[in-house]
Amino acid sequence: MARRSGLGKGLGALIPTESDTTDSAFQDVDIVHIVPNPYQPRDRFDEEALTALAESISEVGVIQPIIVREASEGYEIIAGERRWRAAQRAGLRSIPTLVRSADDKGSLEAAVVENVHRQDLNALEEAAAYRQLMDDFGLTQDEVASRVGRSRSAIANTVRLLNLAPSVQRLVVEGQLSAGHGRALLALEEDEARQALAEQIVRDNLTVRETERRAAEGRPVGAKAAAEPTGDNGAGSEEVQAGILELEELLSTRLETRVSVKLNKSRGRITIQFSGLSDLERIYHLIM
Repeated sequence: MARRSGLGKGLGALIPTESDTTDSAFQDVDIVHIVPNPYQPRDRFDEEALTALAESISEVGVIQPIIVREASEGYEIIAGERRWRAAQRAGLRSIPTLVRSADDKGSLEAAVVENVHRQDLNALEEAAAYRQLMDDFGLTQDEVASRVGRSRSAIANTVRLLNLAPSVQRLVVEGQLSAGHGRALLALEEDEARQALAEQIVRDNLTVRETERRAAEGRPVGAKAAAEPTGDNGAGSEEVQAGILELEELLSTRLETRVSVKLNKSRGRITIQFSGLSDLERIYHLIM
């Protein structure tokens, strides 16, 4: 099964070629010729997260390459083992790699930061690069922001695009949806609702502002509850709904994950998503 990149010229802009740098080269490498690093500190990978990443790769390809070095037979992974494993699950025969002559962490981190500053990147490619800096190099969002010269909120909002379903991500990659459209879709909790609105954006050429309004309208406690009175506290009013959306955005940015808030006549509920035990511990420390 051939790799579907779906990235157009973006991937070429994202990766330095041999003419761009003297100590690295980009190439597609056969997956069977790549081996994990025996000193990889992570020996367990979240199965649900791997499955989700494999689905994304099946839809839009490997957006951010893994980093490898030449080994006695083939290549050894320096950074990106999770993407390599997910690519195997997706049935890919080859995977985009950045071949480095050294494994110095600072040098590798600098290479990814350099990629972010290249021309013609789409929002999803940027998001993948920021995620790589956090996942592979242990940087916080504040540190990523400092290195790439953007605000922390800009980093958080861009990375959140990776929470979109693969089919919606592909629309962003293809330029049918902007980053603003993608962020507006995240106001909807269910993937089905996001997909339906994404298709409406493309079909009706909706602006980001129109998308935000329609996402807000589709954001009540439940489809049935939207048509029912919510009591005297005004929980269903446009003003309150806008306030809830703003609080969700603030909480999502602060906790670096998707947060949803539901409010009815007498009580409310906050739902915080996390990808595993380590992510839950990270959120706990942020809250405490």
